Amino acid sequence: MFSPNMYGEIFEKLCECNAAIVKNMQQKPVNNPMQEALVQLNSQDLGQWVEEAAQNPLKMMDTQIQWWHDQMNIWQTSLMQAVHPEIDDAISAEKGDKRFDDPAWKEQVLFNVLKQSYLLFSRNMLQMIDSSNGLEKATKERLNFFTRQMINALSPTNFLSTNPELIRLTFESKGENLVKGMSQLQEDMKLSADVLKVRLTKQDAFKVGVDLASTPGEVVFRNELIELLQYHPSTETVAKRPILIVPPFINKYYVMDMREQNSLVRWLVAQGHSVFMISWVNPDESLAEYEFGHYATRGVIPALEKIEDLTGEQHVNAIGYCVGGMLLSTTAAYMVSKRMKQRIKSMTLLTTMLEFSNPGEIGVFINEPTISAIETQNKIRGYMDGRLIESTFSLLRENSLFWNYYVKNYLKGESPLDFDLLYWNSDSTNIAAACHNDILRKLYLNNLLKEPKGLEIDGVGIDLSKIKVPVYFLSAKDDHIAGWESTFTGSKYLKGKVTFVLGESGHIAGVINPPAKNKYGYWAGGDINAQDAQTWVKSADHHTGSWWTHWQCWSEEQDTSEKVPARDIAKDTSLAAAPGSYVLQKLPIEASMDKVG
Repeated sequence: MFSPNMYGEIFEKLCECNAAIVKNMQQKPVNNPMQEALVQLNSQDLGQWVEEAAQNPLKMMDTQIQWWHDQMNIWQTSLMQAVHPEIDDAISAEKGDKRFDDPAWKEQVLFNVLKQSYLLFSRNMLQMIDSSNGLEKATKERLNFFTRQMINALSPTNFLSTNPELIRLTFESKGENLVKGMSQLQEDMKLSADVLKVRLTKQDAFKVGVDLASTPGEVVFRNELIELLQYHPSTETVAKRPILIVPPFINKYYVMDMREQNSLVRWLVAQGHSVFMISWVNPDESLAEYEFGHYATRGVIPALEKIEDLTGEQHVNAIGYCVGGMLLSTTAAYMVSKRMKQRIKSMTLLTTMLEFSNPGEIGVFINEPTISAIETQNKIRGYMDGRLIESTFSLLRENSLFWNYYVKNYLKGESPLDFDLLYWNSDSTNIAAACHNDILRKLYLNNLLKEPKGLEIDGVGIDLSKIKVPVYFLSAKDDHIAGWESTFTGSKYLKGKVTFVLGESGHIAGVINPPAKNKYGYWAGGDINAQDAQTWVKSADHHTGSWWTHWQCWSEEQDTSEKVPARDIAKDTSLAAAPGSYVLQKLPIEASMDKVG
């Protein structure tokens, strides 16, 4: 029932939430070297753009005249649509843009004009940048990226007063959507670092070790950097050569062991493999001095040695995913140059960059001022906060991974759906300060990994050309983090036989693609000696179904030994049941370390 005090009560609740949000913001540090560097760099880029535009006033005048003409056309079309709704908009949203799906955006003239005016503004701003021929490529890319961020932040769908769906919902719910939304915003700000971390799924939607990362196994080794998991066999016999998986340390390993139906680990075990997995610690400031090389010498190499202790096998087939693939390749080259026992008999590299001249959209952050600021920030903290990494990657797909959830969670007051991959994506991991600085400066900025002995570990020069084992190199066609054309270029620095495969979809879905779903296909069989990626894909054959089965055939070719009896895990070798303790550490570490055994 409606009550005269109802809106007063809602307003009081909103004021309480707002006061709590302001208090939380005041408690967070204001000084952020990275944000200061980006603001300064953006100001310089904008100044260059304005200066370049000023040198061509006639072009600017033509643009303004066309803009005004298009705006008048929007008004005329919108008024005509009020009588003839079958008439198409003068300016339409791009395919896949769902922000304006509500019928009111077309049925109500004022909102229709607002929508089309905004889309016209968006299109013209980006076109003006693209047509600025006097700007350097890097400057234009930064302007394009940050202008896009600004444009999408200003979308009328993101504001209560300019979104007809939100206005209607607020009246129908008598403002309860805003009360619930502000409450959720308050909770999310408490869990955020310097940038708002918008919840993508319910925080209690899944439990690691029960719903996710549930493949049976044991922790068989632990040091300050890793826990090594060994999984229980599910077949009577297994391949003679074990598998070691090196996941990225910027995320938690269980992206490769999600639910039963999409767990790569569980599938590998079912194919008759002895599977070992590295689970990286979620570091705090105590590991600040751990460099990228330490992740090889204190992470991958001890895991390889322990596998031989447990199985008696000197060789493994190693799988590295994303940054884990960079680390695996670096470790393999290090072991060759160090004249160590060559334990890696074959490598599988999943969406792995080895050459960084074209890093994709993440490249807008790869410049001297920004990286210097991040290095300063990391040294102060002792680590790169994983929540900032998550927010940065979300902004690469800002409408689908940020503003979409911002509107749903805080303005509509809805609770996000339970989605395993989004839960994993939100389960952030820190990176040791020195390691993160190495990755940004030595790999992304200076591109040293491709240079013979350009990168050093403990004084040993890394040379990828010394890696001569067979390599299965999987990339993903729609990968916005490790673009497949760049990964193809990087694969040429390896001198073993490379089998290059291109999966459909993106950085995660292109890899976690179980055969039972039969969702995404792949390209294989192209000429690995092709001059560039586009030439390769033209020579490749497209296949339906998952790349997993293609990989299984490849792996069997690498190990033709007779199967051996399944390797059971002795009780006295188990330190704890999988998934172990490191993967359970939540951010911020200070609030959760005492909960982890």
